[in-house]
Amino acid sequence: MPPSAVQVIRSRSNPLLVQLRQLAQEAGAYRRAGTLWLEGDHLCRAALARGWVPQQVVFDERALDEPALQVLAHAAARVVVLPGPLFASISTLESPAGVGWLVDLPAPAEIDPLSATLVLDRVQDAGNVGSILRSAAAFGVRQVLALKGTASLWAPKVLRAGMGAHFGLALREGLEVDALGALRVPLVATDSHAAAALPEADLPDPCAWVLGHEGQGIAAELRALAALEVRIPQPGGEESLNVAAAAAVCLYESMRRRGAGA
Repeated sequence: MPPSAVQVIRSRSNPLLVQLRQLAQEAGAYRRAGTLWLEGDHLCRAALARGWVPQQVVFDERALDEPALQVLAHAAARVVVLPGPLFASISTLESPAGVGWLVDLPAPAEIDPLSATLVLDRVQDAGNVGSILRSAAAFGVRQVLALKGTASLWAPKVLRAGMGAHFGLALREGLEVDALGALRVPLVATDSHAAAALPEADLPDPCAWVLGHEGQGIAAELRALAALEVRIPQPGGEESLNVAAAAAVCLYESMRRRGAGA
């Protein structure tokens, strides 16, 4: 890496560090800034694999010369180096990862009316949302539409829980229910009291799976739009599954029906 490409920052009040702290600690800061902070080798490599290019790479000075991280440094024209304590000040991890990317927030994806889709209705826990995005990416659902009241899709905790899934998905957030009118695939909802059990249900393919609020479930106006409601059999006797677990079960079943799991 040429020396001219590296900037060393030693002041806590540096504007870049102020911005990075906000991006790392505030769920909605990315919207105001139009940028994302990706902390850690795994997230940065996942973004790189999908063709993302960072504005800047930020290193803890102790990690700058690690050979395994050089590919992340060469991805950007500008590299910023921080002393260890300063890097720790912008990290929300128990063990700061030593490297991060500052990247442009992608433009909202256009809704594909015929794509297999996942609709999130006021799913509020960041860990649940990130886990659901991982399942969508794993099981071949590339479009995720988040209605108002759902946790911010690009928030730091959701990014960490998503483990890189974000970079392979077409994401829209902050939508009203009427935005789903753009879809030309049927909506499928889960309900623990539905007559049709998931293993035997006649699932449309493609479809749009609808997952609701952790406590309240799917809103009535959205449930009224569903072409099909299914229940996940639970012979163990539990009342309901965690929404992220339910998402994984449903998306896997759709994939299995398509024969993609063979």
